[in-house]
Amino acid sequence: MDTQVKEEVLTLEEILAGLKQSHHLILWNDDTNTFDHVIHCLIKYLDYTEQQAQKIAWTVHHDGKCIILEGSYTEVEVYRKILQQEGLTVSVE
Repeated sequence: MDTQVKEEVLTLEEILAGLKQSHHLILWNDDTNTFDHVIHCLIKYLDYTEQQAQKIAWTVHHDGKCIILEGSYTEVEVYRKILQQEGLTVSVE
């Protein structure tokens, strides 16, 4: 029986692209946090302007969730931990 093994060769760019896969930090609506607290956290930790933070807060209020950050898993996970410590309901996808 003749079995052939096909070797897959990846370029450095392809390997790096795989490492840089994009992850999302999701902010979820909850009945605990006030608009002011959510807006404060978005401005303080994610450098959103007040207007951007207000828009996100309203999106979360109406749609139930909003992507607030996109990046590497490590980067997104750092902000997830910070915002969770502030009491926000967040997850990584």
